[in-house]
Amino acid sequence: MNTERLVMRRWRKSDREPFARLNADPEVMEHFVAPMSREQSDLMVDKIERAFDRDGFGLWALEVRESGAFIGFAGLALQTFDAHFTPAMEVGWRLARNAWGHGYATEAGRAAVGHAFESAGLAELVSMTSVTNVRSQSVMRRLGMTRDPADDFLHPSVPEGHRLQPHVLYRLKRP
Repeated sequence: MNTERLVMRRWRKSDREPFARLNADPEVMEHFVAPMSREQSDLMVDKIERAFDRDGFGLWALEVRESGAFIGFAGLALQTFDAHFTPAMEVGWRLARNAWGHGYATEAGRAAVGHAFESAGLAELVSMTSVTNVRSQSVMRRLGMTRDPADDFLHPSVPEGHRLQPHVLYRLKRP
């Protein structure tokens, strides 16, 4: 799948090293409990690829068309942890720091939303992040997603009392 500036594709072996560097970057992982080890990062790629095999879509590897540089991922991921809105399909993204501020997350997010509603036939998408992650919340709003504070929740995968446990939830229904 392509956008004006990005290639959204299945993962390659060559993506694993830059993805591991991205996942180990404390600034990129500021809104997660901890940066990832190389092993954890590789296991995440394996899980992403299994989702593609199961669903035919998932979290696409992102590549800048002009340079061919790998910059992270964006796409769709099934969330099944225990919460009032799960199971739900989430639209999400994670980009390397050098890719921030270029509109790539919004561009790829729009393509993922289009795929979800037009090709996959989904009725609704969600997106979530810690209350403190205002950059991602801005992307969610640019995608047309809306937040009802009554949907906000304490993420069960974040340790109780941790500063990142409070999460916001945004929703988008198929037009």
